[in-house]
Amino acid sequence: MLPDTTAYTQAVDLFAGVGGLDLPARALGVHVTGIEMSPDACATRRAARLATIQDDVRRYGPGDFPDAQILMGGPPCQPFSAAGNGAGRRALGDIVALAHRLAARHAIARHGHGGTDDLIRLVLEPLRWALDAVDAGRPFEAIVLEQVPAVLPVWNTYAALLQAEGYSTAAGVVRAEQYGVPQTRKRAVLIARRTRAATLPAPTHRPYAKGAPRTAGDPGLLPWTAMADVLPERGPFTVVSNYGTGGDPKARGRRTSGDPSATVTGKVSRVRVVSDDGTEDRFTWAEAGALQSFPPDHPWTGRDIGQQIGNAVPPRLAHHLITAAID
Repeated sequence: MLPDTTAYTQAVDLFAGVGGLDLPARALGVHVTGIEMSPDACATRRAARLATIQDDVRRYGPGDFPDAQILMGGPPCQPFSAAGNGAGRRALGDIVALAHRLAARHAIARHGHGGTDDLIRLVLEPLRWALDAVDAGRPFEAIVLEQVPAVLPVWNTYAALLQAEGYSTAAGVVRAEQYGVPQTRKRAVLIARRTRAATLPAPTHRPYAKGAPRTAGDPGLLPWTAMADVLPERGPFTVVSNYGTGGDPKARGRRTSGDPSATVTGKVSRVRVVSDDGTEDRFTWAEAGALQSFPPDHPWTGRDIGQQIGNAVPPRLAHHLITAAID
């Protein structure tokens, strides 16, 4: 059953990407305006008819969206990702300290010294927006934030700070395959609500375990979704990933079409897809998007589409997060 969204008709999505949060929000009857800097992601958004502002989120604030009841966002993950250089993970203590300064209404520099430092500070923007809205007397009714698991200490800090501002909050790491996404992707999430207790969405599917049958686990949950379920026309295949192996053949990740995909990254075009007859190719963009739970006709546009796909929030996971925030 869909939630009653009559009180939640407008939202703003920071770092909106190609629309992983926007698509399920729109399906729930919420009009979303997304702010995104990447011209390529914006091209895909516009092709999907998603309301888009191509600009830096730091140039805007909640006063520019006075009717928005929901704040959503997934700040750039590259500095914090296990696939990145780890600069963001090393800076977590500084980010937490800056968050406390923001909550105390002290001014902080919103721009770093360029490059990675600038990307790291962007993770503070959702908190700035939330606090500015409180100070303006129009707090967001619901907040949904998503990032890689390494950012959970930041989300926990935000949760405590938002509680002091009158929110109920819930933060933790969720597994995408437990919400029907055909992919084992872990994400740190934060949900905050003004008028009801916040909780993370209850899993609908069983967790994936290598070698365990789909029938194993809690009988009250659905079996996880396999790649074959969303790509049936391919027939049986094996995915071989060289990403992160340093060229060592023994370290190459392998999963069959009867498994969920491993985490889809911006390097998805490097993944080899080997059919049972030995022929080899790569996933099409539509197929890679399907592994992220995008609709098969999502209009991927612009350059570096693999990065667009890998950076996205899986819409099926986002649906559960948004529903938990507004139901």
